[in-house]
Formats: sequence, C-alpha cells, structure tokens
Amino acid sequence: MHYDICVVGGFGHVGLPLSLVFADRGMKVCAFDINEQSNAIIAKGEMPFFEDGAEPLLKKVLKNKSLTLSLDASSISDSDVIIVTIGTPVDSHSSPELNVLEKAIHKYLSYFRDDQLLVLRSTAYPGTTTKIQKFFDKHDKNVDVSFCPERIVQGHAVKELSELPQIVSSVNKKGLEKAKKLFGLLTDDIVVLEPTEAEYAKLFTNAWRYIKFSAANQFFMLTNEAGIDFAKVYKGLTHNYKRALDLPFSGLAAGPCLFKDTAQLSASNNHEFALGRAAVQVNEGMPFYIVKKLRQNHDVKNKTVGILGMAFKADIDDTRDSLSYKLKDLLEFEAKQVYCSDPYVNNPDFISADELVNKSDIVILATPHKAYKQLQIGKDKELIDVWNFFGNGSLI
Repeated sequence: MHYDICVVGGFGHVGLPLSLVFADRGMKVCAFDINEQSNAIIAKGEMPFFEDGAEPLLKKVLKNKSLTLSLDASSISDSDVIIVTIGTPVDSHSSPELNVLEKAIHKYLSYFRDDQLLVLRSTAYPGTTTKIQKFFDKHDKNVDVSFCPERIVQGHAVKELSELPQIVSSVNKKGLEKAKKLFGLLTDDIVVLEPTEAEYAKLFTNAWRYIKFSAANQFFMLTNEAGIDFAKVYKGLTHNYKRALDLPFSGLAAGPCLFKDTAQLSASNNHEFALGRAAVQVNEGMPFYIVKKLRQNHDVKNKTVGILGMAFKADIDDTRDSLSYKLKDLLEFEAKQVYCSDPYVNNPDFISADELVNKSDIVILATPHKAYKQLQIGKDKELIDVWNFFGNGSLI
C-alpha cells in the first residue's frame, strides 16, 4: 500500500477526526495507532469516543477505502506525509516531559525515509520543532519537519477543521510549501508562522482560554463570599455590552489541554508566568471552594451528595483531567455517601441522573450536559449549580 498521509496516534481525539476529514478530501489516509481495542471498535464503523458528525463520515471513508486502520508501524514508510498527534505531557510536578515526543520519533526512526514531511500536530514545547529537525539531520534522514497545531474544540473537530484558519510552519521552505498544500485541502485560510512562533501561538491559545475561565471563577468566588449571585451580575454586565462578551461563565474548567498547556507556558519562562500560576490556583481550587462552602452551610458528614456529570466538559464522554473526580474524592472524605452520574461516561459504578437526584440530599451540577435540562430537582434538594445551568442562580 501507498498512503498520502499516515496519522500517528490515529485512533485518538486529535488523530482520528483529522484522519476522517483528510480521507473525505480524497487523500489516501492510514490511521496508525497501538490501541488494539480502539482499532476493533473503529473497524466496525463505530467511534471510540463522542465526536459530533464523525460516525457517518467514518462509515463512508471505510467503505470507499480512503481510510485504512493500522497497528503496524511500517505504515510510516508507506506514506508521503506523517502527522504525529502525540503532544508534550506534563509530569506530577506540572513540568513538561520534553523527551516524550523525541522518544516516540526515535522509536519509529527506522521507518522514516527521505523526502517525507513530518507534521507535529499537538502542543509542542517552544523549540521542539527545530529540535526534531536537528534530530533527523543527525541521523541522516532528509525529512522536512513542520509544526501545524490543532485548534479545534473537542467534540466539534469534524466541523471546525474546515471552518478555522490553519496555522502552518516549518524549519525550511520546502517543508513549509508542503504543509501549506496539505492544509490547503481543509481551508484557504492559511496563517504562516515560524516554528517557535507557531508553538507559542498554540500555547497562548489554550492559556488564554484557561485564564478567562479563571477570571470568571474568581469573580464567582468574590460575589459568592459577598452573598451576591454572580449569575445576576454576569447577566447585567454582559447585556448588550460587546466588551464583556468574551467573559465566560463560572464552572469547573479542566480537560487534557488547558491546564497542561498553561503549565508548559509557565515552564518555558522559568515558571515566572504569574498569571498562569494564578489561573491554575483558581481553577484547580474550585472543587475545594465548593466543598468548603458545603461544610460551612450544611452538616455534610450526615448528607448524601450526588455529582451530575463526570466528563471534563459538556456533551462529550472524555473524563481526562476532569475536576469532577477531584470533587468526588473530596466529598468521599467529607460526606456520608457520594453518587455519580453521567449519560456519556460508561462506568458500572455510576447511576442514572433520576436515581441520583432521588437518593441525594445535595445535588452538585459538575458538568452541564444538555441532557440534564429536563431533569426535575425538587425544592427539598439542595442544588449547587455554579454554572447557573438551571437558571436558578449560582449562589452557594
């Protein structure tokens, strides 16, 4: 087989939607991964995670054979373009593990051949793209290295990959031209940056969103301590006032990218990113704040508490880095009993939302899934809704 594109990490949240969209654009795509369980699910035409509009597209590209699934790393050799969707994670000390991506490249080095384009798609620590290019040069591999960051909102990748501008960068001119042609299949709106500029642009994007969430959460805490409903203040300050429309509402802000990329940006500046550190403190502190207020206002040790929503954000099934679990851990130490529910997350220990409401004295909305909108929560229940999802205010 010969492929136009091989997506490494092709069964994941970044790699699979990208594989589907390129395959739908007429490219012959190989999604390569080592996850045998996901391979079995995808091969049946089923998505291993929720992604709006993805499953019909998956069935289509499998049927017309523009998408191939592979557990064999030799697929890299058979491809003109290699897109790596492995990012730079952070360790338990919130420091980036800088050698993870290089180790992955080294593991598959023998499969790379001259004149290929390697595209780094996930978040990269500043300087990574240039370092990877030097790595190939050192091993006498004539591979052009580009950094073209993904910018989608999880759950809406299929739609946004064609709607959003694509940032492209490369260490050399030849790689840049290849990258522009590749991502020109998705959109005409191409933004060209130098590799390190593109790496910072990606980090800034997620850090900025995380900081905005922290501002909303800090405002929520300030008004809540004053006995004022943040929901009313928010409605007033944003009403027909464009300068405030980018202020999000309060809530549990987490996920696999926002915190991680903010931490990486801080590490890139000797941990002198004070605004980022403050954002982490506020957002990661929200579960502690909720539990603190419950202790102040209720006899929690004799109460049953139910947590609605365990995914890290609404209407998806991804629980990675979800603050709902931090909230659960804290409450299991404080409360008589803790129940959890989520319509998207498959967990045998979870119960239905209706059962959770019936059994709980205190109900906490942790993730505002649309499915909860019709949920009936009686006045005999204490509802904690920092999102103001149910429209009854956010005051704890």
